Amino acid sequence: MDPLHITEFGSERYLEKVQQFQAQTEANASQGQGAVSTLLQSPFILPIRESGATGSDVGAKSNEQKRPEKKGFSSWRNRFTKPPAVPPSSICEQPERRPSLPESTTKQPLPFDHLFAALPNELQVEIIASLPLSDVLNLRLASKSLHALVSLNEVPITRYHLDYHIPAYAKRLYPLPQGRSLNFHYLCGIWHRLHVAAKLSHLMCQLIIREQLLLNTEEKRRQYAPQTERMRRRLIPILFTVFHFFETYRKLHLKYMAEHDGFGLSKTPYTVNPIEAEIMNMYDDRTLLRVHEAFPLVIWAFCRRLRPPSYVGRVERSLRGYLKERPPDEVHVAVLCLGGMREVLRLWEVKGYNARRAAVDAWYESILHEQPVEPEPKRRRGMLGLKRKKSSFNMGKTNGHGHEAQHGANDVSAARGKQPDSLVFHTSLAAGMPMAPLSKDESKLLYPDLPVLQRIWLVTAEAMILDRKIVERPAHIHRNAQVFTDLISESGIDEEDQWLYGTTAPESVRPNLDAIEEDPDE
Repeated sequence: MDPLHITEFGSERYLEKVQQFQAQTEANASQGQGAVSTLLQSPFILPIRESGATGSDVGAKSNEQKRPEKKGFSSWRNRFTKPPAVPPSSICEQPERRPSLPESTTKQPLPFDHLFAALPNELQVEIIASLPLSDVLNLRLASKSLHALVSLNEVPITRYHLDYHIPAYAKRLYPLPQGRSLNFHYLCGIWHRLHVAAKLSHLMCQLIIREQLLLNTEEKRRQYAPQTERMRRRLIPILFTVFHFFETYRKLHLKYMAEHDGFGLSKTPYTVNPIEAEIMNMYDDRTLLRVHEAFPLVIWAFCRRLRPPSYVGRVERSLRGYLKERPPDEVHVAVLCLGGMREVLRLWEVKGYNARRAAVDAWYESILHEQPVEPEPKRRRGMLGLKRKKSSFNMGKTNGHGHEAQHGANDVSAARGKQPDSLVFHTSLAAGMPMAPLSKDESKLLYPDLPVLQRIWLVTAEAMILDRKIVERPAHIHRNAQVFTDLISESGIDEEDQWLYGTTAPESVRPNLDAIEEDPDE
């Protein structure tokens, strides 16, 4: 400044005050601009509810407190020229950053059961129908709501499985009777028969490999694995048809004896077994021929399973402990005609010849004689005939009218055969499994009228094959070695898969619906 100007306004002290004022104004302006730049660069602003300054604010305040403040005109002037203070809620300093959480924890998805319950019932049924049948049945055990959802939608679930999972030959043999709706009993009955046929097919292949082909080493069996798989696949439809034959035979045999006042086939002259002929009329030409060619192999495998493992002689069998001989033919016929393929599988799976032979004898005795009633064990008397009395507290619980009494009443009614009022006991699966065991009276009625083992199926089937002109001569029917060749052959397997597992069937292979009056499950 000009010295004249200084002398004109007064003393040098006033000049110092003006310089201090300018310096402080510039410092305040720079602090304000830095705050604004910090505000613009801040990615987000969160309202800070806590009353407390950050470390930078505390440091700034401490510096200001250390600076000596001179009282006078400049301090009074600064109060009017200082920019307005920024409120604490809009402090531009970025607050302390909290540790960021992963996105999966910040936005937790809803569990599957909540999402499934939020869907409409139609979509829920579509999802359940696409599950395997075992999962669908197990789903009923999860909760009452799922049990009700599955039980009330048996028709769409059953229709989906029939369209996509049940092979064509099974639907040809077990068509839905007219006047009845689809349900789980019909579907599970087919799956039960398929399961029995598949297991017997696997067991028969193992027996054939060991007894007929003499493949005793693991290396030979591994090399023969493709042929074994083809043989197993071809045996499943054959055994499924045999299951249908014996199941329907037992039912029609009871019906025949009821219509003829208890007189069976043994007292009726015939050239072709009328019951077998009625069943075989349900089969198309191709199925009848294939089953007829493989039927002796099925009977051989079952009879071979019930024989001792060694043919050397009595000495070796006595040393090994195989004391019992093979069962007579009457026992084989009873197992096939009265027990069916399900009983054949049960006896086949018993390990050890002695245990298997004992199981056959026990079953055979059970269908002919009543089970002996075991005497009730004598109760132990207390000292001097004194006994403890039952607690009156427990008596009151049993005879009360509360929840315990009602639960006990349900148990008693269930034990007596009276089912409680619940949806669990009113589903279609309560009808029972296919080919259930016969009663004592029915077994005693059918047993004297059973056919001879060597004449089951074979005589009637060959007569019908020649009558239908499926083959021109009996010599054209494949036997023994030719049957093995057909089972392991690689040619024609694609066409057979379309025939057996396809979803459409030509008109010529549809069964005779007039011969099926009701579902064999019942």
